[in-house]
Amino acid sequence: MMFGRIWRPALAGMVILIGAGGAAPQRDRHALQALNGIETGQWQLKETGGASRKLCVGNPAVLLQLRHPGAQCTQVVIENTKDVATVHYTCPGHGYGRTSVTVETGRLVRIDTQGVVDGAPFSFEIEGRKTGPCG
Repeated sequence: MMFGRIWRPALAGMVILIGAGGAAPQRDRHALQALNGIETGQWQLKETGGASRKLCVGNPAVLLQLRHPGAQCTQVVIENTKDVATVHYTCPGHGYGRTSVTVETGRLVRIDTQGVVDGAPFSFEIEGRKTGPCG
């Protein structure tokens, strides 16, 4: 009797989640909604009061780990809306970070990122603008 009262709702929830996942069409490229609004191509990233650099963005998810590029990190989603994606990530042996990407338009984003990379703290506000195709 106790088994049914505890497990029946949990099992029903699992069936709903599995059923919804299998039946729903996969329209989004990324699990984070805001990243779907970002155009791919050449981007100019300018730190507030600092340097700028160019970045070819083939996958907008690279904007989440600008200070840990290419590192194998685990991410925890903090915020996931159509305009804002915020994640906390941990890169074993290299540090961690928290990044928020706010999508103003598909060609303009604001990135707020802070954390620690190889023992050194960082904190940056960045404006990103798409400048054209990668070349």
